[in-house]
Amino acid sequence: QVQLVESGGGLVQAGGSLRLSCAASGLIFENYTMAWFRQAPGKDGEFVGSITRSGGGTSYADSVKGRFTIARDNAKNTVYLQMNSLKVGDTAVYYCAAGLAIGISSNRFDYTNWGQGTLVTVSP
Repeated sequence: QVQLVESGGGLVQAGGSLRLSCAASGLIFENYTMAWFRQAPGKDGEFVGSITRSGGGTSYADSVKGRFTIARDNAKNTVYLQMNSLKVGDTAVYYCAAGLAIGISSNRFDYTNWGQGTLVTVSP
């Protein structure tokens, strides 16, 4: 049974940093493209970024490019989202997602497994 568990969310002031982690189990991690999505209160879900199976390639939404970095450790079955220069508009529940044998994608329908999410709140 595939399980994705996010952690690292919390309350931070604008301009601050947080690092989210997503620990995966029940799957061959290196076979999965990983991604982060987020959903702000009252808004639709939004692609944040994704990383290839090897970790050699990444893609980001324009809204976070230059501020957020995705990395993965295949030995630890974990993907990370380093968030710097946080803005109030980054407040959302952040979800990690796994897609089997796909390339980098911003399409949520390409990802078959999802975590429960972790809340990030950025205060002014």
